[in-house]
Amino acid sequence: MKLPTVAPETMLPKGVKDFLPAKAAKIEFLTQTLKDVFARWGFRPVITPSLEFLSVLEKALGADLREKTFRFEDRQGDQMLAIPPDMTPQVARIVATRMREMPLPLRLSYSGRVLRHAEQQAGKDREILQAGVELVGLDSPEADAEMIAMAVEGLQAVGAKEFTVDIGQVEFFRGVMDNLALEGPLSREVATAIAHKDNSGLRALLFDADISDAAREEVLALPRLFGGRDVLEKAASVVRNERSRRALDNLSRVLDFLDVYGVQDHVTLDLGEIRGHEYHTGITFQGFLPGLGRAVCNGGRYDNLTAHYGYPAPATGFSFNLLNLLFALDGTLAPRSAGAIDVLIVQSGADKMVAQRLARALRQAGFAAARDMYPRNLEESLQYAGKMNYRYVMTLGPAGEGVTVIGVTDGTTRKVGLDALLAGDFSSLTA
Repeated sequence: MKLPTVAPETMLPKGVKDFLPAKAAKIEFLTQTLKDVFARWGFRPVITPSLEFLSVLEKALGADLREKTFRFEDRQGDQMLAIPPDMTPQVARIVATRMREMPLPLRLSYSGRVLRHAEQQAGKDREILQAGVELVGLDSPEADAEMIAMAVEGLQAVGAKEFTVDIGQVEFFRGVMDNLALEGPLSREVATAIAHKDNSGLRALLFDADISDAAREEVLALPRLFGGRDVLEKAASVVRNERSRRALDNLSRVLDFLDVYGVQDHVTLDLGEIRGHEYHTGITFQGFLPGLGRAVCNGGRYDNLTAHYGYPAPATGFSFNLLNLLFALDGTLAPRSAGAIDVLIVQSGADKMVAQRLARALRQAGFAAARDMYPRNLEESLQYAGKMNYRYVMTLGPAGEGVTVIGVTDGTTRKVGLDALLAGDFSSLTA
């Protein structure tokens, strides 16, 4: 009886995916490449748990992340558990409770999965693959600039050619909003209009608001404060509140350091940018690639998180969204992440011991090698090797005689001696 066909996507909850070898190899490439960048900047890895006590995790989550947290009862205890929606609060807990005796600054890196409740709409991921860093113990523009420069280097390392890193300053935005002194619902509507660069909607919201002309001028300028370094001068000519002015000074100093790093061509300023998490306290930034409306990396300063666990320390950091990176770079990653297996060994006859000895010698020499144990002829083995991304097929006679190396992509063949191969001479595979 023929079994009914089931669409693969109907066998998984919405917002999560399977990754078959080709995609998985690309994700592995992205992850390892970024981890190599982090290591070059002196960051050391930590591994966070996939479960936390909800009461502990929530100490460092703003309302935005609390709403997205998966939670459930623990059958082995009476406390609620949570699947972390973000790794930064976890690192903040680790620093405050496990590393507080270590000298500052701490340079920590991580990679892994988080889960977030998401709106049920097409293409919205609930499972997020992250790779990122946290720099704890430094409250300086140089530290903020280091995060942005690392993000640029990471994007270059994974092969991104054209990209921008949009930099904001939440203290600038909060200074403007504090000066408005709007009621809760109207304040949220104004913030939404600013985030969407909706100038006409923003003007309509403020038309009857009981605010000064100076405060109205400040907030109406926000959606237009986007571009190069000249944005700082435009902002300085508009804002009057001290909180925003201090933020502009901080941003100017960060840009000075970025000039030294030589990444200014990739940087834009957006003082009306309010995306991010509630825990951010200063510089924020997001990386964007052409054709993708979602950020591939997010970061910024968060000086209050570790204090929730009794250990106040300034901090900044960022993380890459690996699935967004994969989506944006998918077509360019194949040559660099193909993960070709070097050799498929085919031996005729009943005794396969020579083939196994040869496979062992290849692996000891650093090659990836597998014995074709499936019963099929040579043509079928070659077809299999092509589909499974092998570089070579190596054929042996029943006693190991007549060794031939066949290039899978170009069909070239060369005869080699078995004794030379077992002695470690693999020049036929590297020529």
